[in-house]
Amino acid sequence: MSRRSLACAGVALAMLLPTASSAQGPARPPLASVSHIAVYAADPAKSERFYVHDLGAVKQPDPEQSSGARYYFSPTQFVEVLPLPAGDHSINRLAHVAFNTANAAQMRTYLAAHGVTVPAALSTAPDGSRWFSVTDPEGTVVQFMQPPAKLPTVPVNPLSSHIMHFGFIVHNRANEDRFYKGVLGLKPYWEGGMKEDHPTWISLQLPDGRDWIEYMVVGTPDTKGIPADMSAANLGVLNHFALGVPDTRTAYTLLWNGDRLQGQDQVPKIGRDAKWQLNLLDPDGTRAELMEFHAIGKPCCSPFAAPDPEK
Repeated sequence: MSRRSLACAGVALAMLLPTASSAQGPARPPLASVSHIAVYAADPAKSERFYVHDLGAVKQPDPEQSSGARYYFSPTQFVEVLPLPAGDHSINRLAHVAFNTANAAQMRTYLAAHGVTVPAALSTAPDGSRWFSVTDPEGTVVQFMQPPAKLPTVPVNPLSSHIMHFGFIVHNRANEDRFYKGVLGLKPYWEGGMKEDHPTWISLQLPDGRDWIEYMVVGTPDTKGIPADMSAANLGVLNHFALGVPDTRTAYTLLWNGDRLQGQDQVPKIGRDAKWQLNLLDPDGTRAELMEFHAIGKPCCSPFAAPDPEK
């Protein structure tokens, strides 16, 4: 065969073979920030006082569920408070957790290509936001939210304008890793616990940003759901979210002077990760953690494996 014939044959073969990108499936759109955490409230008025008066969030209507409300800390991050369903006797107050995505349709296609069960179509809200929900291997509902083109106006919150992580109970770390690390691409940030050699707080940073999630490991790997002996108070401490602050003691002073600590009994302390923090509880027991961006020294249990958020 002549060189010309070989070249033509090569071109024809190249046209028949899939490209590297098509062989690997659709690309994952960037995953850079936490969107929100959604929680149930027995008394929405009490929740409003906590999130608006105490934490300084801006209340806005909930375009996703009209019976709820959103409490914004920035134009793309909020806590969604939903009324407790009638007749619900569960101690669980976590409805779902959510990430921001620039392209919900592409994220849905990506997850489907990786074997994740996804809804048949995206949901669209009156404000133009688009989203869909999946469940992780242990049944936690995870939402991917594409913010609207016109974002809500949210003034800078003197306390915090950054939800930098959320955490939820997990039993089987390996199963969860297959979704959060294997499919979504999250990477190690820090892990620790009350015992040096037994990590039960596993932090995984988003692949394209510095926000993170935290596995709060409970029970044994062969179990799921809320342990039968777990109290509502302990569950609310584990299922939580964190607001980043430059200085926890300054934040505490701001709350103290604004009479914004009613019903709270915690004071600032240094956590096992060597970061100053302050734990507050909403009226239903969900923990709101005020946490500094940087550790003041060496953390317990393991070093930090990725850069901290900056603000």
